[in-house]
Amino acid sequence: MTTAELHTLTGAYALHALDDEERAAFDRHLADCPACTTEVAELTATAARLGLAETADAPPEMKDRVMRRIGEVRQEPPRTTAVDSARRPGRARRFTGLALAACLAVAAGLGGVAVWQHQEAEQARQRAEAAERRAASVARVLAAPDARSQSARLDSGSRATVVVSASLDEAVLLAAGLPAPPAGKVYQLWFDDGGTMRSAGVMPPSRGDGVEAVRLEGGVGEASGVGITVEPPGGSRRPSSDPIGLLDLPA
Repeated sequence: MTTAELHTLTGAYALHALDDEERAAFDRHLADCPACTTEVAELTATAARLGLAETADAPPEMKDRVMRRIGEVRQEPPRTTAVDSARRPGRARRFTGLALAACLAVAAGLGGVAVWQHQEAEQARQRAEAAERRAASVARVLAAPDARSQSARLDSGSRATVVVSASLDEAVLLAAGLPAPPAGKVYQLWFDDGGTMRSAGVMPPSRGDGVEAVRLEGGVGEASGVGITVEPPGGSRRPSSDPIGLLDLPA
């Protein structure tokens, strides 16, 4: 698969619509492509926000109108077109901009319906509100007109990108392929204030694949860098382990 083809897979990757071979290839590509890392994070945040949209019941008379119209439509036999298999592209599906938007809306909507149908309403509401706040805060920084980014390789071999908006005084960390922390541990983020590490929050649980997007807690201020350490659950007041990654903030 060429690099140009890999660039087209961000939407399918965000929706977990790739097969194992494609996903492995795209994971390797993400490790060296900050642009795709940012795009996957934006699409993932968009899908999360779409999934939290409230639904409204259709008017009772709508079903009757639809069923009447269906009965009035003349059915025609399907049209078939022979396809030369030798001319088929290597990858069967391609997402255009409109198709991608539709897939995001449908997939996110189905996920939202499943949550509300199978979980206690109050717990689902709280989780939905928290997810909405996280997605909105990440999207706000990524979409800021003055957003600047800086990338670096972590000790695990995965790639991290920090995006900073000076006007918002906020930062977002994007981590591609970051492995899950050891059992009973969490990843904690830190701002580097001239050699003094200031906690920027604990990362939510990770599945160890895909792209993690987290807004750092607190203002950027005069910080010159960002660090990631492995800490006990709930985090620490100061780093208790060597950092697995240090990133300079973009100028």
